[in-house]
Amino acid sequence: MKIVTIQSEKIDDIFEELKLNFGGELQIDLDEYCLQIDNDFAKGSIIGASFNDTITYLQFDMLFYDKITVNILNRDASSVYFAYCSKGNLLHSFGVSGTGRKLKNYQTAIISSKKNKNNVLYFDENRSTKFNLITLGIDVSKQHQKSFLHQKIKETFFEDANEKEFFYLGSYNLQIAEKIEQLEAVNQTGVVGNLLKEGILRIILAMEIQQHSDDLYHFSKDTNCLTLKEMEEIKELSDFIKSCPEEAFTIKNLSKKSGLSPNKLQEGFKLIHNRTVNDYITHMRVVKAEILIRTSDLNISEIVYCIGFTSRSYFSKIFKQKFNCSPKDYKSSTNPLAITA
Repeated sequence: MKIVTIQSEKIDDIFEELKLNFGGELQIDLDEYCLQIDNDFAKGSIIGASFNDTITYLQFDMLFYDKITVNILNRDASSVYFAYCSKGNLLHSFGVSGTGRKLKNYQTAIISSKKNKNNVLYFDENRSTKFNLITLGIDVSKQHQKSFLHQKIKETFFEDANEKEFFYLGSYNLQIAEKIEQLEAVNQTGVVGNLLKEGILRIILAMEIQQHSDDLYHFSKDTNCLTLKEMEEIKELSDFIKSCPEEAFTIKNLSKKSGLSPNKLQEGFKLIHNRTVNDYITHMRVVKAEILIRTSDLNISEIVYCIGFTSRSYFSKIFKQKFNCSPKDYKSSTNPLAITA
């Protein structure tokens, strides 16, 4: 077993410690760090950045060839950790002798510990794990925090001036996984990319806080009656539709592909995407159409045909609802010389 200790809250020091322990090649772009690792010890990437209001973000997308223990020291300031597991699972404990709690695939956890108490993460060997950790520093000695976000989190998770450890394990939530995919899909660099990522991170924070509120005050943990296996099937099916929305999908063949009943299928899509299955298919077709309008030389009629619509007027109607202009006007605005017949 390899033990890695992160002693600093500063993003540059964190990555120096990670590189020292894991090896790999470290790349830096405007305070965003990416450690690429491919050696006899591990394979994958660790990405991180630090934003305003003491928000720090780390993502482990790793396959370790040995058991790994990561000790995160909490020395100078009280922090709240928002954790989410997108693939695999791992254990958390307060200190190396604390009780281990498993964070499973598609589960969110909110954690705060006493000052000078370690948060310990245990990664399995030979198992791909994708784990996201957002850290928000809180000064519990101040009556009023410098932002509404800090103040709200202090009131919610530090009621006893951080005299107690706090660990919340939420219900399965695929909507957060979708937001993390959006975060990864940001391809802009520099200031623009930094601002876009910070905005998505704040949405993820809001979703995790809302998940805690829903579980605590409104719903029981059994309200989400989808099992983890069913959630994984819905996620896989969603990705499949996203990859080829032009296919002639039916509820029957999607049900057969996933092994879920039509009712369970609809329930899952409404829970995860807030849409019916057919609405999700239509949404992904419009998303693909927008990309084709913006990046290809196809005219509107050709695009309507190749994304699976049979009616140009219907496509124009739903496109306008989403983008507030007709497909033809949208194409003209992105390429004034385009022919949109």
